[in-house]
Amino acid sequence: MTPAATVMERCDILAACTEEPGRITRPFASEAMRRAHVYVHEWMRRAGMTVERDNIGNLRGRYEGTGAGTFLLGSHLDSVRDAGRYDGPLGVLVAIAAVQQLHDADRHLPFALEVLAFADEEGLRYGSTYLGSRAVAGKLGEDELQRIDDAGLSMAQAIREFGGDPGRIADDRWTGEPPLGYIEVHIEQGPVLESLGLPVGVVTAIAGQDRMRITVSGEAGHAGTVPMEQRRDALVLAAMFVVAVEQEARRRPGLVATVGRLQVEPGASNVIPGRVELTLDVRHADDQVRLEAARRMIDDAHALAEGRGLTVEVHPMSERAAVACSPRLTSMLRQAIGESAVQLASGAGHDGVYMAEITDIAMLFVRCKGGVSHNPAESVSTQDVGVAIDVLGRFLELIAKQ
Repeated sequence: MTPAATVMERCDILAACTEEPGRITRPFASEAMRRAHVYVHEWMRRAGMTVERDNIGNLRGRYEGTGAGTFLLGSHLDSVRDAGRYDGPLGVLVAIAAVQQLHDADRHLPFALEVLAFADEEGLRYGSTYLGSRAVAGKLGEDELQRIDDAGLSMAQAIREFGGDPGRIADDRWTGEPPLGYIEVHIEQGPVLESLGLPVGVVTAIAGQDRMRITVSGEAGHAGTVPMEQRRDALVLAAMFVVAVEQEARRRPGLVATVGRLQVEPGASNVIPGRVELTLDVRHADDQVRLEAARRMIDDAHALAEGRGLTVEVHPMSERAAVACSPRLTSMLRQAIGESAVQLASGAGHDGVYMAEITDIAMLFVRCKGGVSHNPAESVSTQDVGVAIDVLGRFLELIAKQ
């Protein structure tokens, strides 16, 4: 079996590690994750790595080198609900495959390699993303441990039941000499590579993101008795805002904006909506572009509300600055691909966001059929996975020559 075919088979095996039969759902510190760890631990061991699990629940496989320093490779093992099988696990398994090739050839690089299989990136269970990489970067606060899941179990309790010590999360932080770098292989989660007919691409930056909750308040009333000209319909304004968001996002190349949720109150067919809560997500690889666009969208909301006698309240949920990939590592990754190398930004977040706190980062995207992700239809080809393994191997050799 080829290395790529092995990776594909292993993705199928991990897909069966789920909390919901018939669909992939693998939350942080769950029994499904425990089963996945059994497999990944063994695959790391077969590739010549020593393996340990830290307190947050990251699996860390280490392949020693002939000299000082450590280069990091990784991605995450958790999933969203009803997920595809490649978002996250593919990057872990391609990294293991690259180490396996060195081990099979009885070769060691001038530095150690460490493969990080992060415990949580998606935030499905506790609504807090990047738990695994934040712990490694020393950015996971103690207040996070008090979060409660839907079953009423705190994160601290979940960590303890999974075999970790919530009181020693600080021990998970990377210590000693800074890593030589970090690379993450990931499906593109978009259609660009497919449209270009290319198997892989080089990521230049991970887009910054603004997320906010917006409340539109008007006045509920009887659907049959309040004249149209006297209505203060919150849903009409919300609908106008959704269209304004799309129009604003289309004006700027690379800008994406999404209203992903609307909650209408009172929510009856014969009552004029008096209140609407909606979410707004704005992303761009240039923080200035993102911030200016988000401001214009909010200004539009207020202007629409003022003209109709309604009010708008904006509640920031989170903000993340854009993260640039290392020009040095990106250049070597382009060299490892060859003349067909194409660069693109990532609109989705990745563990590299927090790994950039401790070292230079690079990312390699793998073509994703139809750009579909966070969906059971998520699909990559064995041939493209083979290309990714080869590119990663050449990239590591280039690092070694430096």
